[in-house]
Amino acid sequence: MPGRGAHERPNDPFIPSTRLVSPLFYIFSAITLLFAAGVVLNRNPVSSALSMVVSFVGLAALFVTLNAYFIGVIQVLVYTGAVMVLFLFIIMLLDIRKEERRDFNFVAIGGGAVVILAFVAQLAVVLGKFAPGEAELAPLAEGSPAQDDVKRVGELIFTDYNFHLQLLGVLLLIATVGVVVLSRRSESRRPAKP
Repeated sequence: MPGRGAHERPNDPFIPSTRLVSPLFYIFSAITLLFAAGVVLNRNPVSSALSMVVSFVGLAALFVTLNAYFIGVIQVLVYTGAVMVLFLFIIMLLDIRKEERRDFNFVAIGGGAVVILAFVAQLAVVLGKFAPGEAELAPLAEGSPAQDDVKRVGELIFTDYNFHLQLLGVLLLIATVGVVVLSRRSESRRPAKP
């Protein structure tokens, strides 16, 4: 049987039809980009972190529309669940205040706009000249070992990248302990209330 494409197995209830994928792609892309902009534009750090959570969920939905269910679930569990809870914990523990509104720096805004336009132009030129990107990939054979992505990712993480996984866990632990130490130090320096 052919691979996992939506147009190749229309009777599969877990694969959305091609008529549905395109509108869902645009909806989830808009959600992801809108809340990603909210991460940068919000002055309240808690609101910014919550916007990042919604952006991560939209990104996970995009992975699901591409039939990458495992990556979508990992996106929600790891980034939305664990990392963002850690971010919110750090923000609330450090008691970061809302950023003060500043005057516009027109030189910085103009420079940023030039950099953005240059990046978009460069991206358009590179993508326009990349002909292999337009070719369709051959579908994976049913039952192929390449399709069992969960098993392959698990084997890679716990064999070739086991040290990196442990190191990442230690770094997150050190960051959490550092936040607790910093918050206790800042509490001890605050003047006592009469």
